[in-house]
Amino acid sequence: MPRGPPHIETAVSPSPESFVAFFRAASPYIHAHRGRTFVVQFGGEAVEDPRFNNLVQDLALLSSLGIRLVLVHGVRPQIDSRLAARGIPARFHLGLRVTDDAVLTAAKEAAGAARVEIESLLSMGLTNSPMAGARIRVASGNFVTARPVGVRDGVDFGHTGEVRRIDRSGLEHQIAQGNVVLVSPIGYSPTGEAFNLSNEEVATAIAVELRADKLLLLGERGCLGRADGSPVRQFTLEEANAHLAGLKGAGEGRESERVRHLESAVYACQSGVRRAHLLDRRVDGALLLELFTRDGVGTLVSAAPYEHLRRANIEDVGGLLELIRPLEEEGILVRRPREKLEREIEQFTVVERDGAIIACAALYPYAGQVLAELACLAVDPAYRNLGLGARLLESTERDALDLGARGLFVLTTRTSHWFRERGFEPGSLDDLPVERQTTYNFQRGSKILVKWLQA
Repeated sequence: MPRGPPHIETAVSPSPESFVAFFRAASPYIHAHRGRTFVVQFGGEAVEDPRFNNLVQDLALLSSLGIRLVLVHGVRPQIDSRLAARGIPARFHLGLRVTDDAVLTAAKEAAGAARVEIESLLSMGLTNSPMAGARIRVASGNFVTARPVGVRDGVDFGHTGEVRRIDRSGLEHQIAQGNVVLVSPIGYSPTGEAFNLSNEEVATAIAVELRADKLLLLGERGCLGRADGSPVRQFTLEEANAHLAGLKGAGEGRESERVRHLESAVYACQSGVRRAHLLDRRVDGALLLELFTRDGVGTLVSAAPYEHLRRANIEDVGGLLELIRPLEEEGILVRRPREKLEREIEQFTVVERDGAIIACAALYPYAGQVLAELACLAVDPAYRNLGLGARLLESTERDALDLGARGLFVLTTRTSHWFRERGFEPGSLDDLPVERQTTYNFQRGSKILVKWLQA
């Protein structure tokens, strides 16, 4: 797979303002990812792509930012081309290649050639290229012990294998030396036999054994989608399993990359990997966009919700101010000084997404009164129409009932229709607790809405 020198394009320089804004937005992720272990899987199709240089440069950038990388590549199309050149038909069953002696020879050749190609590109440091000055050390080795798949459904898979054991200490030693570890889909038995393996299985087994922070699976198809065609940006394990059942119910099996990747993501997260990401490797810069922007471009699978609702604490004050300040400037919310927010922080519930506060609401009970106040309900504009406001409202209603209130009231100038759609009815000043009546701002003229709650 010889490749000429990379084509270096002269990019249009961004404005100073946009560059600074991007860099500031990415910096929390740079700090968060440093020292973390990521396992990245990509198929042989990526290696054959003329744009493979771009992916390699992105991987080198991740390494230079202090991310500990294990790369697992595939060789399926490379094996197919070698077999075709020799007039040998490719055979598959249950999504696995049947590997006889001739196919094993082709697999060894393909894996060796791909490994050398990847190592050479990671070693490149041309001036005026993204890897100028990079010093990436690559380590390869026999980190995977394998065993034969054997005979299934009456089919002898020959030298097709499955992972038996991962050399964790060997991998950790190389990672600790600052090396990028490159693993081919070939495994070895204690008796010296070689086996052709699934690169997805190898990557998943390594991620689980290392308790990796992320497993990143780069596929040939787009992100997982819903029935209406919209992309799925995140899955809990329960949601991922339901989606997987739907794919299989529609007739997709192990031949489908979507099934294999989603199964790998679910297994990894069930086995201790914090997060798995399914990406379309054809999107230029997919790794960078997924890792250094808040919403990414792929599908995230995680055991714990990526986005969770919780009680606010004093460390959230800065994020809350950033969220509500634009709404205060528009006059939608009443201005709250930092000191007031700090005093009342225990009244707030927030929705946190990947370390950022993207929505909030506050609940103010009044002693001896049947109504509590819902205040400062705010959602980041980038996350509206996702149901976050409704989630916060439901949470606030439960909290109000727990505190002994029988209903909620809200004062609003611009969003009365939203509350009316959720069961609030017009109220009057007389409906408010006496304490709140005395602080009502007649100049602001907020509409008073009331909702009685069912225990």
